Formats: sequence, structure tokens, C-alpha cells
Amino acid sequence: MTNLNQFEQSFTQQGVGTGFIIDEAGYIVTNNHVVSGDDDQPADEIEVTLSDGRAFDAEIVGRDARTDVAVLKIDAGGLTAVPLGTSSSLRVGQEVITMGNALNLAGGPTVTKGVVSAVNREVNEGAVFIADAIQTDAAINPGNSGGPMVTADGKVVGITTAVLRGQGGIAEGIGLAVSMDLAKPVVDKLIADGVVNRGYIGIGTAAVSRANENNCRVEADSGVLVTSVEAGTPAAEGGFEDCDIIVEIGNLSVESITDLYRALLEHGPGETVDVSYIRDGDAETTVVTLDERPN
Repeated sequence: MTNLNQFEQSFTQQGVGTGFIIDEAGYIVTNNHVVSGDDDQPADEIEVTLSDGRAFDAEIVGRDARTDVAVLKIDAGGLTAVPLGTSSSLRVGQEVITMGNALNLAGGPTVTKGVVSAVNREVNEGAVFIADAIQTDAAINPGNSGGPMVTADGKVVGITTAVLRGQGGIAEGIGLAVSMDLAKPVVDKLIADGVVNRGYIGIGTAAVSRANENNCRVEADSGVLVTSVEAGTPAAEGGFEDCDIIVEIGNLSVESITDLYRALLEHGPGETVDVSYIRDGDAETTVVTLDERPN
């Protein structure tokens, strides 16, 4: 990727990351930032080197900057796909393994082991918003991005995406991965359509367990808490208020923020859907026409 430096001289931006094969047809999952420049422009050229040493040019099937997920494709035979797991079954303290090209060190990929330190972490960095990240203390370094987080039985439950260093770079052992439950619908959409067009409802959200923090008194164990309603959005037109609890969108059950994002993937801009919610202990239903997410 060609850029201009402060002297308006051109230079080529290069980088290294990791990915994993999810289909014998050659589909590879990685992070969007691995195949994009600082301005989120796609890389001009991508080379994929397999564990057996074979190298192939790759094409970008689709990218989703919001969840930092991208899908590539290579034309190669003899590929083995990794099995995908379900991240919702993860428990804090469970052992996980991360794999990747840490620091682009010679000699092949790095494998590190740690535990699940936390689940359902929120990552909000610039255009990236991951509502369901997995935190781990497994060592993660530049070059690991896009690599798999794997359970002891060999199933991929997350996509390694970031490490937090804290102010002054003093924080350690805080690595993050996009949960597979959040990533898989995005991957499917990218393979099918090349893009992700989410429906937009116009609310701030939090887990029901954080109701007290948001000055809400609720009597529900699941659903998504509405913490704010943007003026002029589908949510405002549908009559939503702070402290409502969304439990269903278009016949899709919403028990968590991940479920909400999955529902907004299934129902795109312009679709009219029924939304069920709880207000002051009473079940309510409204109809909203979803918008396109603003930039």
C-alpha cells in the first residue's frame, strides 16, 4: 500500500498478521486492520503463507471495520479447515491457546497459553466497536492479530485482535479477541455479500446486569438494557425510553448484546420489524423501520 510521508514522498506500508482457514475452498478469517491501511483502505497486495511453506496471493472477499473482521480467499488445494467453537460456552478461568506470527519472528508461528480472564468485554476504539470481546492473559504481540484463540479441544472460539498496554505501557496480560459468536454471522455475511449492512435502531445499550449503574430498576435476567435513545432515530419514533429491556427483534430472541447485534445483521436498513421489550415489568411491542448506520 503506497502512502505519502511528511515530506510528500511515497513509501510502501507493509505489515504482517495471522489468519485461519475456515473452509477447504480457501476462505481465511483475519482482522480487518491486518489487510487495511491507517485510513482503512484495503491492501494492494496480500500474500498468505501456509504452515507447510506454500505461499499464495489472496483476494479480499469482504471487510467489516466495525468488528475488525475480514475474510480472504486463496486458490489452493489440500487445505484443512479449523473447527469453529461457540464462545458463549467459555468460562472465566478456562484454558485457551493463541497462535500467530508474534513480532514476525523467524521460525514459524508462536503458540501461547493462558486463561479466559473475562468475557463480554466492550472494545470501543475509533471506528471499531466490539460488544463481546474475550479477555485473556495469554501473551499477544504485534503479528498475532487475526489469529485463532483455541480451546483445549481444538475449536476456535475467538479472533485475536488487540492487546491493551494501559497508560504509560504498564498494563500486562490484557489481550482481547473477537468472540466467535459475534464474528461468525459477520463472516457469513461477508462470504455471501462481500459487505455487512446492519440495521440501525439508535439506542445506547448495556447488559441487564448493569442496570443499577444506569439508574434503572429492572426485574429481568436477560435482554438488552436501553441506556439512551437518540433523537430522530427508529428507536425514538418507536417510543423507546431509557431502562426499557429489549427481548426480541423480528422474532429473533435477544438475551444479550451479542444477540442484538446478530439481529441487526439479519434485519438490514429499510426493514420493518416488531420489537418486543419490557417496561416497568410489563411486556410491550412496537414496530420500527430500521435505518442505515451513520458513518
